Amino acid sequence: MYRVFFFFVLSFNVFPIIAQEQLMNGAEIATFKKQVANASSTTTTIKSDFIQYKHLDFLDNAITTYGQLWYKSPNLVKWEYTKPYQYSVIFKGNQMLVNDGGNKSSIDMERSKLFKKLSNLIVNSVQGTLFDENDFETSFFITEKGNKVIFVSKDEKLKKYITSFELVFNKKDATVIQIKMIEPSGDYTQIVFTHKEINTSLPSALFSF
Repeated sequence: MYRVFFFFVLSFNVFPIIAQEQLMNGAEIATFKKQVANASSTTTTIKSDFIQYKHLDFLDNAITTYGQLWYKSPNLVKWEYTKPYQYSVIFKGNQMLVNDGGNKSSIDMERSKLFKKLSNLIVNSVQGTLFDENDFETSFFITEKGNKVIFVSKDEKLKKYITSFELVFNKKDATVIQIKMIEPSGDYTQIVFTHKEINTSLPSALFSF
């Protein structure tokens, strides 16, 4: 059960963003947080394609996978990998539903605080509402790609799997356009969102197998 979940979490990765970064001042941080809060409060659904790059130290090239993401307020998230393999994960309240090439399973996250914490991390990253998490120290930057927030974990159990977490936000609409997770080994995963649609109709049946 843990293997399935951490396979999903640790399969997130990206190439580093090569761009000049400027640390935000207090006023810029306050303005940015307000923009993200406003965007989050008016977002009921998200539909997006994504490209995932998994960088492992022992490989010269990143492992690239493709898929789609769906989000429905307040806490429904579905990740579906479509190429080169088929693998789906649904976060639905306190449940995690997995479809691994037709092999379906369900995990009750109430039984594990770590599972629940990682689930909240993933859901909140899609929403862009991680700023009030007590488990992270945050740093805010302005980059050419967008506004970037780096979250460094303070939780010792979480740090065994994720040492830091980065979100890049679109400067125009304050929605998340990139997610990056860095592991203790230095390996990392980056997800780049493309063809994003906001507030389109999503059937409830989409979030079940």
